Amino acid sequence: MRKASASDWIGGARLRTLPLAVSPVALGTASAFLLSTPGWHWVRALLALVVAVALQVGVNYANDYSDGIRGTDRYRVGPSRLTGSGAAKPRTVLAVALAFFALGGVAGVVLVVLSGFYWLLAVGAACIVAAYFYTGGKHPYGYYGLGEVFVFVFFGIVATAGTTYTQVGTVNTESWLAGAAAGLLACAVLMVNNLRDLEQDRLAKKRTLAVLVGNRASRVLFTVFVAIPFVILVFFAVFYEKAPYVFFTLLVAIPAVIITLTGKTAPEFILALKLTSLTALLFGLGLAAAIAF
Repeated sequence: MRKASASDWIGGARLRTLPLAVSPVALGTASAFLLSTPGWHWVRALLALVVAVALQVGVNYANDYSDGIRGTDRYRVGPSRLTGSGAAKPRTVLAVALAFFALGGVAGVVLVVLSGFYWLLAVGAACIVAAYFYTGGKHPYGYYGLGEVFVFVFFGIVATAGTTYTQVGTVNTESWLAGAAAGLLACAVLMVNNLRDLEQDRLAKKRTLAVLVGNRASRVLFTVFVAIPFVILVFFAVFYEKAPYVFFTLLVAIPAVIITLTGKTAPEFILALKLTSLTALLFGLGLAAAIAF
């Protein structure tokens, strides 16, 4: 078995999921700008971004490790994984995951010190625990159909509202609604990923939400996850002059929905996943710009 190359390790980070980390921080920062007298809190915003990206990459490597040692990836049809393929030692993959969690933790501590809200250390610890136990531990919640719930909470609401709170000490309506939109798009990314692996996860006894509700209902849920953020966008369009331009993101979102509703092969679902991630990024950055400017 060949050893993992640099490109394998980059692939293991699953860069296509990073928009799910960038979008809520952008939205939270833009929402904070509305309440901030001195203007932008760039240092705190960048620290929040480091926390979000580090946790996203960390959970990707942790997922690689946990699914690999359980044998779940033995059935997968998507891109090969570091642990499951044998290209990297499990403990090495775990060490890399823990290193990114540590990086996110350090950035989080600095952010808490700068903001002065020390109770947020508990929230940060909960984020790291949730990231690891998605597929880690004896009873990973990702194996019991709860992945979308935690993704919505931590990669949507907590990430967005937390970014706002660390900058201005409060959370406004814009932050809550934008966080819900970001969380739903993150759920859509997870759903289409699990749709691709539905039959393989069923064989591996990995009970994702897609496995629990079935193929047809999963496709409908994906559509709902993508559609609701644009319903939320109507609120912003009423109060923010440039927010209607974000509806152009539908040019990417609609093809993702069509492919997911009609797709039958792994490459089709992978394309839908990429388009959904791009939707999350364009929606987040576009709405953040509309709120702030």
